[in-house]
Amino acid sequence: MAETFSIQKYLRDLKLPFCPGCGIFTVMNTFLRAVYELGYEDLSKFVFCSGIGCSSWIPSPYFVADSVHTPHGRSIPVATGVKLLRPELNVVVFGGDGDIVGIGMSHFIHAARRNLGILVIMVNNMVYGMTGGQVAPTTPFNTKTTTTPYGSFEQPLDAARLAVAAGACYSARWTTAHPDKLEESIKKAIRMKGFRFIEVVSQCPTAYGRRAGFKNAKKMLEWFKENAIPVQQTEKMSEKELERKIIIGEFVERRRRTIVENIYAIIKEAQASAGQN
Repeated sequence: MAETFSIQKYLRDLKLPFCPGCGIFTVMNTFLRAVYELGYEDLSKFVFCSGIGCSSWIPSPYFVADSVHTPHGRSIPVATGVKLLRPELNVVVFGGDGDIVGIGMSHFIHAARRNLGILVIMVNNMVYGMTGGQVAPTTPFNTKTTTTPYGSFEQPLDAARLAVAAGACYSARWTTAHPDKLEESIKKAIRMKGFRFIEVVSQCPTAYGRRAGFKNAKKMLEWFKENAIPVQQTEKMSEKELERKIIIGEFVERRRRTIVENIYAIIKEAQASAGQN
């Protein structure tokens, strides 16, 4: 009889710190299921990097794997060093929206521009959840948070499209209400080379939901399903029709040389030139 998937296979025997109803449970389970279905018996071929925030606790210290817990917003530069030194490893960054495209915005853009061969999974709960529920770069317009009690007055950042514009080889967005699509996306991204970005819009009933008017996590998941629009349909929709909608799907999939391939090719050329001289 074939072995069935168990998340415990990849986790240390530690109590998880996440709030009841948090979407991080779905993200963690979906990622590890994808790893299992790709045939990885353990996580020895992976290195995980994460910053500060609820989502950054996904791999460290809970995965039975090598992981680096970095300062806020600095997971991608650390992942850069790991990938340059150990290009054969799967380097995966987990972080929240504040960590990846708030504090760490410049690192995110330049990693995509350089086509760094890592996978970044950004759990977007639309707020700074761990530090008190402050407004974030991804908070929907006119949403109440601890720092915008009368409603946020900024338009949210579209991280998935930003990744495309910056040069990512793969960019996708799903929600925790679409776990099957998310799993297939993760499997595809792990198999690919280059900079890969997956945004997961996730419920945060504690810091976001109760202030934004959602009674519980179930209501947030229902809202995700009701307001998710496949990216293919958006071409025929106006900006007004897309207000407060969640555009899901794959935004780009392409192949180009990675910065690691470029650097090692230059080293090889330099070594050959030095030998000739």
